[in-house]
Amino acid sequence: MWIFIVTGVLMVLGYWVLSRCYSYWTRKEVPQLKPFFIFGNFWPIMSRKLSPPEFIEKLYNSTNLRYIGIYQSLRPYLLIRDPELIKQITVKDFDHFLDHVGFVDPEADRLFGRNLFSLKGMKWREMRSTLSPAFTSNKMKYMFSLMSQNGQQFVNHFLEKSEDVIEVEMKDVTSRFANDVIANTVFGFESDSLKEPNNVFYTMGKFATDLTNLRTIMVFLGYVILPKLLRFFKVAFFPKKMTNFFGRIIKENIDSREKYGVKRSDMIGLLLEARKNKHNDDDQTTLPDTGFATVEESEVGKNQKLRKYDITDEDITAQGLVFFFAGFESVSSLMCFMAYELGVNQEIQQKLRNEVDATNEKCDGKVTYEALTTMKYMDMVVSESLREYPNAIATDRICTKSYTIEPNTPDEKPVHLNKGDKIFIPVYAIQRDPQYYPEPERFDPERFNDENKNKIKPYTYSPFGSGPRNCIGSRFALMEIKLLFYNILSNFELIPIEKTQIPIRYSKKAINMAPEKGFWLGLQRRVK
Repeated sequence: MWIFIVTGVLMVLGYWVLSRCYSYWTRKEVPQLKPFFIFGNFWPIMSRKLSPPEFIEKLYNSTNLRYIGIYQSLRPYLLIRDPELIKQITVKDFDHFLDHVGFVDPEADRLFGRNLFSLKGMKWREMRSTLSPAFTSNKMKYMFSLMSQNGQQFVNHFLEKSEDVIEVEMKDVTSRFANDVIANTVFGFESDSLKEPNNVFYTMGKFATDLTNLRTIMVFLGYVILPKLLRFFKVAFFPKKMTNFFGRIIKENIDSREKYGVKRSDMIGLLLEARKNKHNDDDQTTLPDTGFATVEESEVGKNQKLRKYDITDEDITAQGLVFFFAGFESVSSLMCFMAYELGVNQEIQQKLRNEVDATNEKCDGKVTYEALTTMKYMDMVVSESLREYPNAIATDRICTKSYTIEPNTPDEKPVHLNKGDKIFIPVYAIQRDPQYYPEPERFDPERFNDENKNKIKPYTYSPFGSGPRNCIGSRFALMEIKLLFYNILSNFELIPIEKTQIPIRYSKKAINMAPEKGFWLGLQRRVK
């Protein structure tokens, strides 16, 4: 008898809790999408009925309103669709939305918690200001020579092969290139992952960024569905095997440099300069920037008075680790999507190849930083790739102090946000909205020519984020992408092969944007 009573009470209590959770936006008089039991509005992605980008588009297209309430499991988010409101939240009233939503417990995963993306409040301000001088155009030029070595190493590997058409899975080879670039420019560690496919740096990097392995998926789902439980048990996102490896590599590197007075223009060298307060704000030059998609540093990053963060070896490791994660996974994925579009759009590839050849001739076969960054069509192709396939398909903010969204139409009412309320910005869907980009599925670099790029509605294009919390590494990523394609197109043509999936269909099993059947293309040796 008592079992039935207790069960009944628990069921009623559970129903009340769910009803209370899932009426959060209704109680604030905000329109909301109907949530699904426990999973909220994220059931289609959890059940693998939709791929992540398809899911983001479905959420976005579910309404024409400026904003709508959604639920990630039991957590309410306000999905923002309106570019002006995005500007208001990420730029104008940034002090009310200072932080990203926390993912893991900093005490459970100290390295994840200390990286720039995860830091909050004043700690983030101080670290951003401390690190920003390491990511200027001048500093990128210092690292250009290191990156160039990896670009030449990449093409030499394939030039040594005898086949006229070399079939490659682009994600495999671009992730190896990205691995070697990050190893060289961030960790001061030289590797050749094409020649030595099982080198420890690449193996550990692949292990770290494998978003399909069971542990990663379980931890990710756990933090979505039961975040408090995982924080209670201090479950780390990165496995200890990986964090211990990178921690040891960086510690040995720093110790060796300090012991022998070694100076190197890589990320560790620049961060060591920052630790000693020897950074020069030397970016007041005529150096060209890395392209249209480059984000501008805010006043937070330029504020020298904030540069009092005591950078430890652990901080340097944390920044190196998040750069490795972003460079290995996000940048290599974008390279693959760009390679695919060039492969299936031969006219666009030929036009870009003509620009590469003309630049090559001007540089006597050895491209310079200035020459690469002033290639107009290259920048148009990269910018369009980032529009169609942004590195982050969505981003977030958390309300750090009370805020009111004022009504903009007769149907709206003031939305009073409390400290802790969460904002969801569907970047992928906005950049594929036909009202901003006609025929959004068509790959068209001309959207970013000199005439058209000035017509793009502000805050409808933000592949590296917007406002002070934009991606600090945009220059690094753009330079890396352009350099790889410069080297590839100087020597090869990208062509579809039998294994190429046309059109690309996104995998419903991935927790990021990935194709069902990989990125298979052919590298056809050019006849010069």
